[in-house]
Amino acid sequence: MSNLSIPALSLKKFLKVPETKPSSEYINGQIIQKPMPQGKHSKLRGELLSAINEVVENRKIALAFPELRCTFGGRSIVPDVAVFAWEQILLDERGEVANVFNTYPDWTIEILSPDQSQTKVTGNILHCLKYGSRFGWLIDPDERSVLVYPPKQQPELLQEEQEILPVPDLVNGFQLTVGQLFGWLKL
Repeated sequence: MSNLSIPALSLKKFLKVPETKPSSEYINGQIIQKPMPQGKHSKLRGELLSAINEVVENRKIALAFPELRCTFGGRSIVPDVAVFAWEQILLDERGEVANVFNTYPDWTIEILSPDQSQTKVTGNILHCLKYGSRFGWLIDPDERSVLVYPPKQQPELLQEEQEILPVPDLVNGFQLTVGQLFGWLKL
């Protein structure tokens, strides 16, 4: 992640600045651009979105969004995958999915890129949990590990292929092992 050379802005002014590619986040008064997703990151994100939505969307339980800007608690972040309980999905005046989400995801998933600060990404997950998220994951493709963050509990590190990744009750019926997750990287 790199700091942009934009002078410090308020969150309100930041939200009026045109989007960058890759996305920029507003954290502790700083504008920080996320790194460009690479192959492993993109593959894992796509597979996770499909697998989660396959279990929850038709049953109207939840919906997983890729890189959706979430603004709350003085930050504006863009989790790699943001999962919202069905009743928490924000709608516009036409009853369609809103463009602006001024709230936290129920489950936040981050996939670490090689040049990304694990501390900053962890900070975003902890921020989500502080404001009401039910769960967080930090996936590290290089280490083949997942740090699981249940709310108000100690994080758990999972690395063994047979370990089943804990998920929030929200996505009841979704089951994935560490081996299955990283198996998606093989063609």
